Amino acid sequence: MADNLSSVITVDTVNPAFKRIDYPIRGPLSLRCSEIVEELSQGIKKPFDKVIQHVGDPQGLQGQKPITFVRQVFSLLMCPEILMSDPRFPQDVKNRVKEILSHKTGNTMSSYTSSQGLLVIRKHIAEYMFKRDGYPSDPSNIFMTNGGSVAIQIVMSALRTGMDGDKREGFMCPIPQYSLYAAKILEQNSYMIPYYLDEDNDWQLNIDGLKKALDDARPYCIPRALVLINPGNPTGQVFSYKAIQEAIKFCHENRLVLFADEVYQENIYTDEFPFYSCKKVLHDMGHEYKDLQLISLHCSAKGYIGECCCRGAYFELHGFDKETKGLFLNKLTMSACPNIYLKVAMSLMCKPPQPGEESYDLFIKERDTILESLRQKAVMTTNILNSLPGIKCNKVTGAMYAFPRIILPPKAINEAKRLGVEPDYFYVSNILENTGIFVVHGSGFGQKEGTSHFRITIIPPLEETTLMFDRFNKFHQEFISKYS
Repeated sequence: MADNLSSVITVDTVNPAFKRIDYPIRGPLSLRCSEIVEELSQGIKKPFDKVIQHVGDPQGLQGQKPITFVRQVFSLLMCPEILMSDPRFPQDVKNRVKEILSHKTGNTMSSYTSSQGLLVIRKHIAEYMFKRDGYPSDPSNIFMTNGGSVAIQIVMSALRTGMDGDKREGFMCPIPQYSLYAAKILEQNSYMIPYYLDEDNDWQLNIDGLKKALDDARPYCIPRALVLINPGNPTGQVFSYKAIQEAIKFCHENRLVLFADEVYQENIYTDEFPFYSCKKVLHDMGHEYKDLQLISLHCSAKGYIGECCCRGAYFELHGFDKETKGLFLNKLTMSACPNIYLKVAMSLMCKPPQPGEESYDLFIKERDTILESLRQKAVMTTNILNSLPGIKCNKVTGAMYAFPRIILPPKAINEAKRLGVEPDYFYVSNILENTGIFVVHGSGFGQKEGTSHFRITIIPPLEETTLMFDRFNKFHQEFISKYS
């Protein structure tokens, strides 16, 4: 009898929001990449013996090792009764563990915390921002979440109008952009207001383009926020101080919330483009702009920490009244509290070992080694890509990515059309099948019509990066020759 009953939930009856989601980073190419890994493990012959996945996973791609201090604190927190007396652990590690556990109910890792995040850790974050910006931060404005992705989804949900049609909310998002923003906009049926970064000017802001994008969108939505990703994903640039000033003025004039995604702020590779937080620039601009509403995002998955699966993240609210902040907290209570390891990861990132402490010298050595390796690979990646025919790549000054433009031969474009895919998707799928290198097609991040790009990381180890580009160079030359 039960076999004859139709299913309640099918592709036709499931929540329509599920069907609107499009997240290319983990789309069909990513699935094909996993299949190839499995095929190699079964002994199926390929033109390569290893897959190199270009995703933002620093430790997973073996591009950087864990920070010793971080892993020692994690270990002691899990088994303090066994390891606290172990002489192999430095005293400052033990002191940090004691500090954290002293603020946990029952002095145990397993107890609940505030839904907003453990107060002592939010104080560490506030101190970090004060040292970074020179302006005080209030721990009550800091909200910890299970990863930056969750923070983005909470913030974007909070900015909804709750209406449809031309009364729905509009989000100004950069093109190219981290595709989670587009996916969330599709899921909640918001309106995307794309603004194009200036590729010919190192992916900096184009204020005239911002104004036009906003004016064009007003008949279709109620614009609510401007998303600013700095340093850029997928574009690998760092915004200038002036660009951030212009973004703040634009948001202030147009009554927009500024949502600053700053998760790559530790990934800076040149003195020419230092990182300035939106919060610092906002305070520098004085009293006139104090009422601007700013939401800033940071996480421990990137930078020199690179603890992706700990899911450490926070967002800070500026310019929001007490009652509104209470509603954000009310939303967080639905998840009880953030994972304790994410909170600890943020604590250790924001308050690392200090001069004079036992772990300091090793920490500085490990941190600087990681950042110098990334800097070298940023230079190498830019130079090699620009040496290849038909590829143009802006200098990588921040984050973990390059986003080169490719000029594909007409025959390749026509073949892509025949197959019903974007030209850059056709190109990168050929890279994967012929070299085992998984990069993401530029159309998955958005790009100007008629252009093609791909995103490649600077994460894999230096030696592997050199060998990878040998493979890539050979493939590219053969591909161009085949379709010319």
